[in-house]
Amino acid sequence: MQHDSINILGIETSCDETAAAVVADGSLVKSAVVASQAKLHEKYGGVVPEIASRAHIENIYPIIREAIEQAGVGSDEIDAIAVANQPGLTVALVVGVTAAKTLSFAWNKPLIAINHLHAHLQSALMSADDLELPAVALIVSGGHTSLYDYRSPLEPRLLGSTIDDAAGEAFDKVASILRLPYPGGPSIEKTAADGNPDAIKFPRSMLGRDSLDFSFSGIKTAVLYHCRGQNMKGQDRVEAMSGQQIADIAASFQAAVVDVLVKKTRRAARKIGAKTVILGGGVAANSALRAALQQMCEAMTPAAKLLVAPKQYCTDNAVMVASLAYYKFRAGLFADLALEPKATG
Repeated sequence: MQHDSINILGIETSCDETAAAVVADGSLVKSAVVASQAKLHEKYGGVVPEIASRAHIENIYPIIREAIEQAGVGSDEIDAIAVANQPGLTVALVVGVTAAKTLSFAWNKPLIAINHLHAHLQSALMSADDLELPAVALIVSGGHTSLYDYRSPLEPRLLGSTIDDAAGEAFDKVASILRLPYPGGPSIEKTAADGNPDAIKFPRSMLGRDSLDFSFSGIKTAVLYHCRGQNMKGQDRVEAMSGQQIADIAASFQAAVVDVLVKKTRRAARKIGAKTVILGGGVAANSALRAALQQMCEAMTPAAKLLVAPKQYCTDNAVMVASLAYYKFRAGLFADLALEPKATG
C-alpha cells in the first residue's frame, strides 16, 4: 500500500513507563499510549528495576497494539520501528529493544536506535517553527541532568552532566525525607507553592566558575541534616513539623535547585552564543523552573527564545522517540538486529 507520510512506530521502556506511539513526518502525532508504573513503585519511594522489568514485559505488546489501533494504520503503513536503547535501566530497556527487533524482523521494517536523552530534546522541538541556532539544551529528569550544544537533531554535543545525583533524583529523595508522595517532583512543587523560598539557605553547588557539570548530592544531604540534625538521630523531626515548615523546606530546596539549573544554563548559553534555550525531561514540567528560565532568556542580550516540551511530553514517552527517529530515517541511520540496550549513553 502506498502512503505519502513517513509513519514511525516509537517504543520507550527506559525506566518506569511503557510507551508506544505512531508519529508521521516527525511531528504529526497519530497515537500516543503510555502505561505508568508510578503506583507500583510508590511504596518504595523510587523505581525498583526488577518490578519495572516485569511490568514492561506485561504491558509492551498490549501498548504497541493499542498505539497501532489508535493511529488507524496497518503494519504495511509503518515505515520503521524506533526504540530507545540508551541510557536507562538495562532490564527495562531490553524489553523495548527486544519488542522492536521482533517487529522489525516480522514486518521487514528498518530498525532505528534512539538515545533517550536526545529524544527528550525533540519533545520541545516538535512544534517549533523558527528554531534559531545555536541552541543550548537542558535536559532535567530523574536519572539525568545534562546540557547540550544543539545544532542538529542528529548530533547534539554534550557540554555537561551530573556527577552524582540528578535533579529529578534529588526531588524524589527530598520528597521521601519530607514524607511526601512519590513521584517527588510534582509533590515538591505542590508543597512548595505554600512555602517561602527564602526561608532556608540551602547550598548551591556550582563546581567551579567554568564548570557545566551538576551536583545535587550536597543539597540533598543539607535537607537531611536540616530535618534530622547533624547527628542524624532526629528521625522523627519531620513528623513533628508543621505544614508550613515542610512547605518552607520544599520551597527553599526547589529554589536552590532551580537557581543552579538556571545559572549553569546561562553559563552554557554565553559560552556558545545561544539564540535559543531548549528545556526537556520530567523536571521540565516544573513551573518554577520554566518561569526562571523564561526570565533568564528575556534578560539575555539579545534576548533568547525558550522552547519547552509540552507537559504531557516532559515525562518519558514514545512520541519523542518516533519524532527523533524521523530525522534518522531521512539520513538513513539504521540499526541492525544485533542492537543491544546500554545503561549509559
